[in-house]
Amino acid sequence: MSQIPWWGLPLVAVVFALAGAAVAHLVAARNKVLLTRERRDRQWYEERKDAYCRLLAAFDRATHKLRAAYEAGEKPPTALVYVDQVGPALMPVRLLASGPVRSAALAVHLQLERLHGEMNPAAVAGVHPHTHFRELLAQVPLVMQQFEAAVRDELGIVDTPPKPSPSLNGRARSLSEPDRERR
Repeated sequence: MSQIPWWGLPLVAVVFALAGAAVAHLVAARNKVLLTRERRDRQWYEERKDAYCRLLAAFDRATHKLRAAYEAGEKPPTALVYVDQVGPALMPVRLLASGPVRSAALAVHLQLERLHGEMNPAAVAGVHPHTHFRELLAQVPLVMQQFEAAVRDELGIVDTPPKPSPSLNGRARSLSEPDRERR
C-alpha cells in the first residue's frame, strides 16, 4: 500500500486551489488598478485638450471681432466685454495647464486685453493710435502660435500621422480594401 495518508491528496488540492484563487485575485486587482489609472490619464488628457481648444476658439473669436471692428472703423469692444467672453475658457486652462502653456495662454490674453483697452500711445512720441493698434493686432497670431506650440508639446501632439501597422503577411492593408487572397 502507498505511504501517502488519505488526507494528503485533498490537502494538496485545497492548497493549490487556494493559491490559484489568490493569484487570480491579485491579477484581477492589478488589472483594475491599471485600467483605473489609464482611464484617469485619458480623462485628464481629454479635459486639458478640451480646455485648450475652447480657449483657442475664444481667442480666435476675439481676434476676429477686433479685426472686423478695425476694418469697419468702429470702436473695439471694451475690456470688460472681452473678459466676460474669454474668462470662462481661460480659467480651466489656468488651473489645468503646465507652466509653459499657462504662460503662453496668459501672453495671448494680455495682448488681446491690451487691444480691447484704451489705446494710449501718448507716452510714445510720434505713434498714431491706429498704427499702434494695427501693429499689436498683427502680433496676436504670433503669440497664439507660441501658445499652440506649448500645447502641442504638453499633450504630445505631433504633426505626422502614426504609421500603419503592417499585417501578418508583411504588407499594410486598409479596412476598406477587399481581401484579395480569400477570393
